[in-house]
Amino acid sequence: MITGKYIDPLVDFAFKKIFGSEPNKDLLIAFLNEVFRGRKHIVDLVYNKNEHPGDLKDEGAAIFDLLCTGENGEKFLIEVQRGRQGNFKERALFYTSRLISDQAPKGRRSEWAYNLTEVYLVALLEDFTLQISDSKEYLHDICLCNRETGEIFYDKLGYIYLELNKFVKEDIELESDLDKWLYILKNMSEMDKIPAYLRKPIFEKLFSIAEYTNLTKEEKTMYDSSMKYKWDNKNVLDYALKEGFEKGKLEEAREIARELKKEGLAIEFIAKTTKLSVEEIEKL
Repeated sequence: MITGKYIDPLVDFAFKKIFGSEPNKDLLIAFLNEVFRGRKHIVDLVYNKNEHPGDLKDEGAAIFDLLCTGENGEKFLIEVQRGRQGNFKERALFYTSRLISDQAPKGRRSEWAYNLTEVYLVALLEDFTLQISDSKEYLHDICLCNRETGEIFYDKLGYIYLELNKFVKEDIELESDLDKWLYILKNMSEMDKIPAYLRKPIFEKLFSIAEYTNLTKEEKTMYDSSMKYKWDNKNVLDYALKEGFEKGKLEEAREIARELKKEGLAIEFIAKTTKLSVEEIEKL
């Protein structure tokens, strides 16, 4: 497998390698502090299991990319979304609602006063946008507020979406450390050395961890598999766009749907891509 000097931090293995281990939690803390832009200052984090089981026997588990708890009990759910998915906003609401409802004590609740801790979802969107506006803004900080006045109604639940395909700044345009983080996430896999303008201890550690030759043999295998999965998905989606949208023939749309189902993509997403009905796709 051909790879650059540095791993792509947005593929599953690499993201968890860089941000999801105890020795590297200073990287995640530094990144999150920039994302919150002074509104919160995170001092420490504890990593939690990324699988959150349902309360009922037949209720499916929610599987997160990363889930952490802050020193005051805040929950930080960090997700990387690499392609458009059906009901993406609804999934974010479902995930955070799980983290809220789980705070209720089991059994007797008479002494509990609904003293909820904060819950935040931070989502990195790689190849799609939320389509919530025509704005070129790449950071969306969303909370519960008064529709008429914009006054914040509840500040302990928040959703921060970073649309990386809208982040188009060149290196000479980088102003804040958040700019530098996003630039690295998008471009590090194409760099051959750490640039002078990124010579800070936190970024130097990041580049050292992300150097492909510093991975173990097992880690290289896992990374290569993640990259292959990413490329295969891209090929399938590119084929779907070319053949499905341009020609629009029924049989071709069905064939695309079969390929997308093999890749394990959501039925709703396949229906939106191919224009076939959910019922027809389920029968394929």
